Amino acid sequence: MPNLNENSFTMPAEFSRHRGTVMIFPERPGSWGNDPLKAQHAFAQIASRLAQCEEMYMLVSARTEPIAREMLPASVQLVRIDTDDAWARDVMPTFVRNAAGELRGISWQFNAWGGDFDGLYTDYENDDAAADRFCAALGVPCIDARPFVLEGGAIHTDGEGTLLVTEACLLSPGRNPQMTKDEIADTLCKYLGADKVIWLPHGIYNDETNEHIDNMAAFLAPGEIVLAWCDDENDPQYAMSHEAYDVLMRETDAKGRHFTVTKLPVPHKPVCVTEAECAGYTFAAGEDTREPGERLAASYVNFYFGNDCALVPQFGGEYAADDARAIEILRGCIRGREVVPIPARSILLGGGNIHCITQQIPG
Repeated sequence: MPNLNENSFTMPAEFSRHRGTVMIFPERPGSWGNDPLKAQHAFAQIASRLAQCEEMYMLVSARTEPIAREMLPASVQLVRIDTDDAWARDVMPTFVRNAAGELRGISWQFNAWGGDFDGLYTDYENDDAAADRFCAALGVPCIDARPFVLEGGAIHTDGEGTLLVTEACLLSPGRNPQMTKDEIADTLCKYLGADKVIWLPHGIYNDETNEHIDNMAAFLAPGEIVLAWCDDENDPQYAMSHEAYDVLMRETDAKGRHFTVTKLPVPHKPVCVTEAECAGYTFAAGEDTREPGERLAASYVNFYFGNDCALVPQFGGEYAADDARAIEILRGCIRGREVVPIPARSILLGGGNIHCITQQIPG
């Protein structure tokens, strides 16, 4: 593994120009059900749209390769790498780049969002190895950040020295319990070329990743943040969102700028798993399960920037008005990109959303 030059390589913002995007074709029965066709079509729709504006890579297994090839345009490059699930944001490399344009991938230690403490499945060896394998396939040097445990969904950057994270996730006993908060921040800054970490207390209520930042807040530009919002005082999300807003109003970024925060409301009522949907899963031994009526971590902040678009989750049905409001708000604050609504309930049922299943490769 090459040594990391912490003064040269930085993580560009997601809204910066991409070389491409990598995803993983879904098949795990405990996430996508015994018939994953709806989720596969949703993944294919996202990949097909991104392939219009950047290189697109899709990891596949021997089982899913023919299905993916049939669903996807020829421009999407299929890469045979086995994984345990389809959360590209969390298991693919975090890419960093220097001023000369050299690209490197960072392979964090992955333990299924908590390992023995509160991980979501026990067999995650393929996921943990996937970042190294994809870097090799891409011909990009890979930096081994182990034993530091991190998922890509736990960090957001403005590309100018500022990182956003949540305390609920990064200080979880299932991540790096031997490290202090300052030590975790220093490690992030070293690997990602950042200068400042801003800690929001919480993410989205009942987010099984221990409340990843990418469901709660995202940079739209340096100094500009979109924040998941709730005005219902009886909803647990209310306090979580208001605490985050208070932090952002007090803080400045690494360049000393105050933040402009756009509030993006969560759905007006919880999005929950139905009894019929629960009946469609098959869970492996030691895997986290779902129960009828369980609240899902639905958030419109879990969108993804492509080079010419922003792909925004939509939950449909009784949430149509919420969906439309989210699109309207984002069209008002995202400049120079088409804001594209994507039906995403089938992705949410797996435990995340559009941002969780994509990982950018900087240009």
